[in-house]
Amino acid sequence: MSRRFDYLADVEVFVTVVEKGSLSAGAVSLATTPSVVSRAISRLETRLGVQLLRRTTRRLSLTDAGLLYLEQSRTAFSLIDDAERAILGQEGTLSGRVRLSVPTTYGHYRLPALLSRFNRQYPQVRIELSISNRNVDLVAEGYDLAIRLGPLPDSGLIGRKLEDANLCVVASPDYLQRAGIPRSVDELAGHACLSFVMPSTGRVGPWLFREHGVDRDWIPQANVQLSDDVLGTVSLAEHGMGICQTYDFIVRERIKSARLIPLLEQAGGRSRPFSVIYPPHRQLSAASRALIDFLTQEVADEAL
Repeated sequence: MSRRFDYLADVEVFVTVVEKGSLSAGAVSLATTPSVVSRAISRLETRLGVQLLRRTTRRLSLTDAGLLYLEQSRTAFSLIDDAERAILGQEGTLSGRVRLSVPTTYGHYRLPALLSRFNRQYPQVRIELSISNRNVDLVAEGYDLAIRLGPLPDSGLIGRKLEDANLCVVASPDYLQRAGIPRSVDELAGHACLSFVMPSTGRVGPWLFREHGVDRDWIPQANVQLSDDVLGTVSLAEHGMGICQTYDFIVRERIKSARLIPLLEQAGGRSRPFSVIYPPHRQLSAASRALIDFLTQEVADEAL
């Protein structure tokens, strides 16, 4: 009797190679050789009659057919994982893998405590965490979830808001002793305000204020302008380079230890949203669903 799915090992090789980014990395993960991996993918492409991967000496890229096949294959493997857990009665000891992408702000200052609690509750779930300010392509790069800042773009992605993170303006005692303390938003024009170039627009990001109940967006002008990693503004501010606007959760401990001083609190009250997102057509694994539910519930409980 012929086996309908005797090629599933080749499918697993294909998924692994895409997730690892190269034939050699996929071979290491599967404890085999690049030539074996290459033959497996070639067999799969021959069987399907389409090219799944474009191979160059430097990188791999998915064809449109490969992207579609990757998404459906991940869904199929996720369903098999869930079926095995159900049959074996392992719902109480949730396992699996979640690939998660987060920005540096959330990844360094907000997520560690949350993931630590999640890990204690679900020790068998493996988290593969990428901390970067680059907006990854969830489907093409094999991520299950991502945490992103700002309103969700009209990209077809599904999102659940985690929180509205409060903003604050801070500077070091040394800077304030030298330059004085700004008493209003307008007085910031006479100070060294550390600006950040938004990677999505190439423009300086506005500082958000609320004066007399009215929202105001103010564009900082400074001799020092940062890009790529917004956490750099906090580091420079702490070393007396100027004033920055950042999230309260980033500088809370620095304020408690008086390394940074909060400013213009009468013009505070603005925030920016963080959300967890995932592709709409992907069948989320039990582990991914558990992580989404855990993060949203934990952040909601902290806000009470």
